[in-house]
Amino acid sequence: MRVIVTAGGTGGHIYPAIAIINKIKEMEPNSEFLYIGTHNRMEKDIVPSKGIPFKSIEIYGLNRKQLHKNFKVLYCLFKSFKDCKKIIKDFNPDVVIGVGGYVTAPVISTAKKLGYKTFIHEQNSVSGASNKFLVKYTDLIGVSFKSSLKDFPKDKVIFTGNPVSEDAIKAEPCNKKDYNLSDKKKLVLIVMGSLGSSKINNFFINAMNKFENKNYEIIFVTGKDNYEEVSKNKFPKNVFVVPYVDGMSSLLKKTDLVISRAGASTLAEIIALKLPSILIPSPYVTNNHQYKNALDLKEIDAIAITAGPGSFTGLRIGAATAKGLGMVLEKPIVAVPTVEALAWNLYGTHAVICPLMDARRSQVYTGLFECTDRVHTIMEQT
Repeated sequence: MRVIVTAGGTGGHIYPAIAIINKIKEMEPNSEFLYIGTHNRMEKDIVPSKGIPFKSIEIYGLNRKQLHKNFKVLYCLFKSFKDCKKIIKDFNPDVVIGVGGYVTAPVISTAKKLGYKTFIHEQNSVSGASNKFLVKYTDLIGVSFKSSLKDFPKDKVIFTGNPVSEDAIKAEPCNKKDYNLSDKKKLVLIVMGSLGSSKINNFFINAMNKFENKNYEIIFVTGKDNYEEVSKNKFPKNVFVVPYVDGMSSLLKKTDLVISRAGASTLAEIIALKLPSILIPSPYVTNNHQYKNALDLKEIDAIAITAGPGSFTGLRIGAATAKGLGMVLEKPIVAVPTVEALAWNLYGTHAVICPLMDARRSQVYTGLFECTDRVHTIMEQT
């Protein structure tokens, strides 16, 4: 089978796309692939490194702040349809698969107009703009969350889950020594998505002195664009700063506690691996979809959510049981993006609720630093 896959921008789109490729290879080993991505985003490095043939097109997302820059955006968009037509006809695929990001719009729509079978996948509980546009150009739509089923025509949509879940389960655990870590110490992983978050990075930089001389280690993933600036700071000896982790699932299998965003693919990996988590949904994503991702999981009782001090009465998050060296929570904990959300310890279970930025004020409150104390409690409990 000949397959074109397109996705781009962030790991939340790229890694599900790669997971789909891996599954097709498993089912039909003789399949041939071509990945179409953007010329200047993460996929241009990640995909070729996996041995997957890659072609790029020049395309940009709409600039909502500097509207005059959209003249180039529109020019490149129109040009991309011509480029896609040539690439698709030359490869002559059996199916074209889109896994999110604005690069998918010209690829999938062009493929459909040329008469090829198309499939798109929506990772988030809130449908992205490209996938909404592509509904009329696709034969079948897969969704990660059941709440997304209602967003698409009934005769086209199916519930598939997120492809990265299976890859996470199958991943081989990493060798901690590759990260200069000790096999005898527990590990906290701090990662704010594949691109990182400069604001959250700054707050953890200021809080790092609280982790000094602790009997566990921390990997602090900054994001490639932030690494140079962050690495100028002095960190405790048990904190290791890296720009990016390729093979996150393998590292997660050696992690005792993860502090992360609430992107769809991140949640899929965490749930699949049953990993204790402090989740900080980004308040800056379209339609607040990270928080809504969490709400969807709440419906299946997979997580607990707090909306601030007023909501704690009667809230139960499920039992926490001591396993091995650290506390293992039966449910990941998701923080709600409001200024009222602070760090709390619920019912003696050592659940960690982290505060978030108020997007209107661009401020973070001192509860984030309280969060570090709760991390200590989890990691040092025996």
